[in-house]
Amino acid sequence: MSQPALTWIVAAAAVVIIFFSGIRIVRPTHRGLVERLGKYKRFAKRGFNWIIPIIDRLYQVNITEVMVDAQPQEIITNDNLNARVDAQVYFKVNSDEESVKNSQYNVYNYQWQIVNLARTTLRNIIGTLTLKSANSERGKINFELQKTLREETRSWGIDIVRTELKEIDPPKDVQETMNKVVKAENEKIAAVDFATATETMADGARRAEIKKADGVKQARILEAEGEAQAIKLVNEAAQQYFIGNAQLLKRLDVVERSLANNAKIVVPANTQLINVIGEMAGVMPVPAGGETSRV
Repeated sequence: MSQPALTWIVAAAAVVIIFFSGIRIVRPTHRGLVERLGKYKRFAKRGFNWIIPIIDRLYQVNITEVMVDAQPQEIITNDNLNARVDAQVYFKVNSDEESVKNSQYNVYNYQWQIVNLARTTLRNIIGTLTLKSANSERGKINFELQKTLREETRSWGIDIVRTELKEIDPPKDVQETMNKVVKAENEKIAAVDFATATETMADGARRAEIKKADGVKQARILEAEGEAQAIKLVNEAAQQYFIGNAQLLKRLDVVERSLANNAKIVVPANTQLINVIGEMAGVMPVPAGGETSRV
């Protein structure tokens, strides 16, 4: 093999090696920054990219959403209690070229910076609140934390998606006291509900008794009114058919009862009662002044 041919073969092999060693594949979840001799050269998008080996260097940056834990810490609340606080921060690097550059050139290790910034912000927020208000205003704490982080990381090319207050735990003795208070409050509410239910049942029974008494009263009134109406009708009949003979009507009633029991009574013969009885029995009236008759 001649010297020129060997030279061409070596040169071709070197070109192939250089070409393949300079191939860089950027995933869809990343973006790249190409530096040449320590100076920013260009922005590498997803897919195939080629750099000059040794001279160029490609740095890939993750642009997907990332979660970091702010790590538990003891924070003194406004009422001088040591609360154990933990939070989580969700963020991502924006995919445009300027944001990716800022995340690498404007801040050193942005994840570590976000964690420490979140811890400091939590101390500032919760330190102004009591333990009770901190537990009841979690939404407000999350909003303030996210707002502060967004303002502080504006120049980093990072978007703070959301923040979550993971826990606010009081000291153990305070927690036990709070549990007892909650238990007592629940028992109090249960006792009040039971008393209310008992009172309602008693009121219902009382109303039922009142209605029952009203019913009995109304029945007696109606019965008395019926008897009064009956007496009124009898009196009207007596006035119509036995004018001036009310006593005679009473005697007739006595006679009817006596005859019903096969009793014997003596009636003065000179009274109109004989004539009444006679008419009832189909006998002619007895003349006045006659003798006493025996029935």
